[in-house]
Amino acid sequence: MSEQNIPDQFDVLVVGAGAAGLYTALCLPPSLRVGLITKETVSLSASDWAQGGIAAAVSPEDSPQLHIEDTLLAGAGLCDRQAVEFLAEHAPACVQSLVNLGVAFDRSGQNLALTLEAAHSRHRVLHAADTTGREVTTTLTTQVLKRPNIQVIQQALALSLWLHPTTGRCQGISLFYQGRIIWVKAAAIVLATGGGGQVFAQTTNPAVSTGDGVAIAWRHGGILRDLEFVQFHPTALTKPGADRFLISEAVRGEGAYLVDDAGRRFAFDYHEAGELAPRDVVSRAIFNHLQKTAPDLATANVWLDMRPIPADKIRHRFPNIVKVCQRWGIDVFSEPIPVAPAAHYWMGGIVTDLNNSTNIPGLYAVGETASTGVHGANRLASNSLLECIVFGAQMANIEPEVLAMREEVIALKSSAQISTFDISPTEYLKMQTYLEDLRINIPRLMWQSAGICREQQIMEDAIAQTVTWRHEFAALPITQFINALLPGDSATFPESSQMSNVEKYLRLWAETQNLLDIAYLILKSAAFRTESRGGHFRLDFPEPVREWEAHTLVENNIWFKSSMEG
Repeated sequence: MSEQNIPDQFDVLVVGAGAAGLYTALCLPPSLRVGLITKETVSLSASDWAQGGIAAAVSPEDSPQLHIEDTLLAGAGLCDRQAVEFLAEHAPACVQSLVNLGVAFDRSGQNLALTLEAAHSRHRVLHAADTTGREVTTTLTTQVLKRPNIQVIQQALALSLWLHPTTGRCQGISLFYQGRIIWVKAAAIVLATGGGGQVFAQTTNPAVSTGDGVAIAWRHGGILRDLEFVQFHPTALTKPGADRFLISEAVRGEGAYLVDDAGRRFAFDYHEAGELAPRDVVSRAIFNHLQKTAPDLATANVWLDMRPIPADKIRHRFPNIVKVCQRWGIDVFSEPIPVAPAAHYWMGGIVTDLNNSTNIPGLYAVGETASTGVHGANRLASNSLLECIVFGAQMANIEPEVLAMREEVIALKSSAQISTFDISPTEYLKMQTYLEDLRINIPRLMWQSAGICREQQIMEDAIAQTVTWRHEFAALPITQFINALLPGDSATFPESSQMSNVEKYLRLWAETQNLLDIAYLILKSAAFRTESRGGHFRLDFPEPVREWEAHTLVENNIWFKSSMEG
């Protein structure tokens, strides 16, 4: 990427360029100067990997009310009803806005084609073959690049928020960009950085999903909610050497079967809906079945048999799944696919209201980074892309606040000190080795201690380990150097023989810090909730408990329970 000068001020900065960030940027009033920040390129996000589709009640046989009921049922008692109603009632209009922007959903004649996914009572999932996320993000990216008020800043890594020392208002952000740390002012910051799947060793998420927005907000006093609720997708491709590629739930919706080594459809042993039970039920069914039948859980799999689906339909609906399986030597037309569960979606996040506001004035969150209340303890399939669009659209209402703050932000005075990070070759190599090992060990620890099935003592041991790691991380010279920077201070990292790839090194440092914080937060939240509900299952507390029909809230280092009424 060529050198690009970044202005030191925008009206709004959007961090993250998945569906939530892209659509938010498009919905912001054209009178506002918008910076869209992504640590990779505008085409690499979890949204881009989304296969199944986007849910909306657009058929005559469906209604927003039915969509609301299905979402509430999947959420296992923890959905915010007002947020769910808002999501479902706005869904048809938001889908139409995507069509108007050029998203080419599949059609059946003149009508939008709809499919069924688990826990939906009607066919209401719109799709573009099995690459819906890619179709949506590609279309949105094209539109973003046409907007003169939006400046896309690629390969820029968000590090920390700039809060006003008296009011606590968010008024900017620090970025690592092109070899240096800079501060950029804005009247509003929108975090749309996606989830944190990379905190688990087995995940369907791309490498960019390291929980950045949630970790950054928490370190600055942002209130988080329901972090223990992680959705483990039941059917990720499980083959040595292959990425944990998600085999869409829509495959089972179209008639594919789950079978064990003996060819038996075992899912009905665990739930009357079999393969179409909620995701957490299917994931545990696979996990429990493998516990009984497989010698090594780490490498074990069951089988997803697509052959009950007509071959022509497979080619039309799931061309990308066919292609990826072929790449790994699997012919879906003649043999089943080896699959096992993997971390897929994080229901928890930064607490937001219907306008995406957080408890930090001037800070907003959209998409998987946010906890809007629509998913509860277990997200209904294909509500995630929908959430990005429905709540992204709300940012169209931000103009009065931004205009009111614009002059105040312009007048901000800050330190203009320039610091240079200098370190010996020996210390640099020692630090790099430590970070690389930690980056590998965090996901391993989380998969073993906070995966599909959890237990108190195992989690407490893991919490103690993360506390030790966090102390070690804080003592690193690079951590102390960056944490000592004041708002407005810039920092440089001159390349040398020992620090030859500054961008790669700083990204490793930042993402490891975020993953370490996220691991600690998930573990503490999971240990705090002494019941099983939705995506959170405990072997020592296997049933839901009425008193726990409440949210887990985290502020700074305090965990507390909140009733559903607030």
